Amino acid sequence: MNREMLMLVDALSREKNVAKDIVFGALELALASATKKRFRDEVEVRVEIDRNTGDYSSFRRWQVVEDAEVEFPPHQIGISEAHERDPNLQVNDYIEEPLEPIEFGRIGAQAAKQVILQKIRDAEREQILNDFLLRKEHLVTGAIKRMERGNAIIESGRVEAVLPKDQMIPKENLRTGDRVRAFLHKVDRQARGPQLILSRTANEFIVKLFELEVPEIEEGLLEIKAAARDPGVRAKIAVKSNDPRLDPIGTCVGMRGSRVQAVTQELAGERVDIILWNADPATFVINALAPAEVTSIVVDEDSHSMDVVVDEEQLAQAIGRGGQNVRLASELTGWELNIMTVQDAESKKEEESGKLRGLFMEKLDVDQEVADILIEEGFTSLEEVAYVPLNEMLEIEAFDENTVNELRARARNTLLTEAIATEEHMEQDLENLMNLEGMDVETARLLASKGINTTEDLADLAVDELTELTGLDEERAKDLIMTARAPLFAEE
Repeated sequence: MNREMLMLVDALSREKNVAKDIVFGALELALASATKKRFRDEVEVRVEIDRNTGDYSSFRRWQVVEDAEVEFPPHQIGISEAHERDPNLQVNDYIEEPLEPIEFGRIGAQAAKQVILQKIRDAEREQILNDFLLRKEHLVTGAIKRMERGNAIIESGRVEAVLPKDQMIPKENLRTGDRVRAFLHKVDRQARGPQLILSRTANEFIVKLFELEVPEIEEGLLEIKAAARDPGVRAKIAVKSNDPRLDPIGTCVGMRGSRVQAVTQELAGERVDIILWNADPATFVINALAPAEVTSIVVDEDSHSMDVVVDEEQLAQAIGRGGQNVRLASELTGWELNIMTVQDAESKKEEESGKLRGLFMEKLDVDQEVADILIEEGFTSLEEVAYVPLNEMLEIEAFDENTVNELRARARNTLLTEAIATEEHMEQDLENLMNLEGMDVETARLLASKGINTTEDLADLAVDELTELTGLDEERAKDLIMTARAPLFAEE
């Protein structure tokens, strides 16, 4: 029988193109499964097959655990009892006891056969998947084998992949037998069916299609820096030339538009705008909003946004149908874009200037003329008045040195007063939070810094909100919220 086992392993290994060790492992599991049937309890059995002779041995196993942690005596043993057998044993070691091997011919049961075949199928599928991934193919091309609940199962060589319904281009009518090209979105090794998940809506798909059509990209002469899509309708890609002799837009468009048309056809008619990338964010945004013409841009680094000003007649084009143009431009550039007319921009500027004027007049105790001079010179906060380098403020023609020093002193005094008031308010908040059972100073300060100033504020939050806001672990957040809510339950 041992010789027959070795011949079986060799035959299965060759037929299924999997390593012999995997077949041996499957046989060991099958023998172990059959051996377990001798026992009433759910015991743990290990079978070991000699790879050269085919001889096999069976062992019953117990895992060594702490005495208080013995929950399953059929396959666990306490450390004290284990030490009676071998003083060198430690927690998580195993004790094994030889069993009489069962006859291979008696396995016969379908269960053993199923274990072996399933293991080999899994190993075969894993091998096919690994071979595919080693080729580092980002684009998968194949025929639709079948449709399942709206998802397309695609066969590409020996590999099966799934194109989920939500990753298909809208209004695209795919049918069994159609040849499809898609981007390898992710690999799901836990899936029982196809493990390759494809996408035709991902931004990366259009990038890979252009790499296929434009050899200069593969050669490194051109780069696609970013892409944004409204799948099946419109897309924008930002390109950069690494060779000054190359026109990046013209190269991507191709002779008589041949290259961009090939991509458009693959994307079910999706219109593609090719944008010139620029390292300057404002210039990049202007390019991205084409064909609309931009009058001016105001960049807000803090909020990572830009106010984009266009003429009235350019407004509809800048925004696009349903906001499509500005949405794609925003995604492409990574900036939040606020499109407005010249009149809107002036109104917003006047409103902001009014607020700033009021702030300077109140906090610095100055008249409107002085406040307006500060605004005209580009000052936007008390901190700037207080701490901008002295030589820069002395360059303001309307102010002499005494005026500059007085303004700086008033700004600093105001900021100091506000800081003290904030600290006192925070101490009051901390006192309120510290009355909560289980609260510590460090956590109270963290909560107060995030605007959670009272137990009522804490009680109003959900666990996920608190963890996201503060970084506290889920269990700690839950305990704090439930403690804060306790008085409310008591009232009911």
